[in-house]
Parts: sequence; structure tokens; C-alpha cells
Amino acid sequence: MEPLTLDDILPLDDYIVQRQDYFSQHIRYLDRYRRVRLGPKLTLLFENRQTLWFRLHEVLRVARLDDAARVQAEIDWYNQLLPSENRLQAALLIGLPDNAPIVDELRFWRGLTGAEIAIMCNGVVRIEGQLVTAREADLSIGMAHWIEFPCDAVQKQALSASRGPMRIQVQYRGYEYESLPLSEDIRQSLSEDLEPLQRVA
Repeated sequence: MEPLTLDDILPLDDYIVQRQDYFSQHIRYLDRYRRVRLGPKLTLLFENRQTLWFRLHEVLRVARLDDAARVQAEIDWYNQLLPSENRLQAALLIGLPDNAPIVDELRFWRGLTGAEIAIMCNGVVRIEGQLVTAREADLSIGMAHWIEFPCDAVQKQALSASRGPMRIQVQYRGYEYESLPLSEDIRQSLSEDLEPLQRVA
């Protein structure tokens, strides 16, 4: 997947003017292609170039960043979260109930390693997650964790070619849920994430 560059970034004032349209498009895209709910508290948002473009612009907006060097530093960091031909990447959103102490709720998830979350293909092929990072600066836009799903050749084949049911499971300290079967749109979108980058000679 092609990395983001400075040429992809809108001037901050232009983005702010059009933000509502971009936000609406982003939510529709997530719901159709990238969002998977795991019970009442966890949601996976699978990342790609389009989702990270929006996320990056939101960080720049919140921080009011328009210095080219600092913007490039953010681009470089977010490019690390792009999927590749051997891994999927997902943001993990932890929902915090209104009536629960935030500190206690976050403490519950502190031991999460990512392996407790797995993509299941046909109930046989298991692709375990790995917790990548939790960055303090990203708490302002609600995302504190990213999980990657490394895929070997067998797992990639199962993701792209399997016609059986595909679900995502979580099993962590009594929090045990399984997603609804992934839609064909989500499956196709994730399969595209694993396609090798086409380089121009």
C-alpha cells in the first residue's frame, strides 16, 4: 500500500472548511468496509490509506499543526500503521461506559496483548493479533491502541479465498464475544489490504 506523503495533505484551513463532508464520508466508509464490533465495549477499525488519511488530518486539526517538518513527522508515524502484504492493521477502540470510573475501566484492559483477539476463517484458520502501540498523544481523538494481524501464506489464502464464515473473536478476562460474520464488503476490503505494492519500473 502506497505510503502517505505531504502531497496528500490538505491545507489545514481547507480541511476545516470541508471537515463535515469528510467526516460523513469517513463514517459511511468505516461502517461498510472497516468496522467490526466485538461485544459492547470493543470495536476494531481496520486501517488502510483512506482511514489513516482522515485520522492524520484530525490530528493536525486538533493540534493546529501546519509546519511542514512537524506534519512530515506525523505522516511518518502514521505510515507505520498501514497494512502490508503480510499483515492487517486495526485501531482498537475501547468504549468507556458513562457510569463506570475511567481509571478502573482502563485498568481492566491493561494486560491486553492482542493475542486475545483473533480472526477466525471457517472456524479453523486462526490469525492472532499483536498489540502494536498505545500513544498518549492519540487519546484526544479516542484511539489509544493499534493491533496488527500478521498473516502467513496459509492465512492469507484463507482470508482471500475462503467462502466459509469469517468472524473475529475476543477472549480476555471473562470478556468473551464473537463478531457477526464479516460482510463480503469487509472481507474484500481486508483482502485488498494484503495485495503487494505495485512498483513502477
